[in-house]
Amino acid sequence: MTRFPMPALAGILCLALAALSALAAPESASVVAQLRQGGLVLVMRHASSPSNPPDKQSADRQNVKLERQLDEKGRATASAMGKAFRAIGIAVGTVYSSPTYRARETVRLAGWGTPRLADELGDQGHSMARIQGAGPADWLRAKVREAPEPGGNTILVTHMPNIVAAFPALADGLEDGEAMVFRPAGKGEPKLVAKIPISEWPTLAKAK
Repeated sequence: MTRFPMPALAGILCLALAALSALAAPESASVVAQLRQGGLVLVMRHASSPSNPPDKQSADRQNVKLERQLDEKGRATASAMGKAFRAIGIAVGTVYSSPTYRARETVRLAGWGTPRLADELGDQGHSMARIQGAGPADWLRAKVREAPEPGGNTILVTHMPNIVAAFPALADGLEDGEAMVFRPAGKGEPKLVAKIPISEWPTLAKAK
């Protein structure tokens, strides 16, 4: 086994990091260009939310059912994501959302208008419980295969269990608010174009 002196090893690591950075910029630019052109489907986990619902004193005024709601980080990142979408020029087409308050709040703070609520995107009333049965997963996969309206991108805001059930091989490690960007393929399998953490949207906006 070849052993490198520490200075040489440090130099090699720097070159490797530089190469990765050089690759990352064109890939990011490509994804931004595709999003601006439209025709993609974004499957998004709702923004950051505590695992427990609030009490009446700390709940949002609109959260009359005292459901889980976004925390400070979730509200900030959802708002920043929406601003980044507008700065980049991403055309938002049809937006589907889980009926849960935290998912609808993500859509509202992003400024994406009134979403179409879909029970199939919900948490089945069990918060973070794993989705039972194939129905919601099949519905989500079918929506990802559908072509968006011309010039727009479809957005689906849902929960981690739904995403894992629909795309078990792709959803590992998906963070709060992270989006999986797909190119639909009709009856075929959609292509995963990118996975974008919610915190990265402002960076993409600056680099566009």
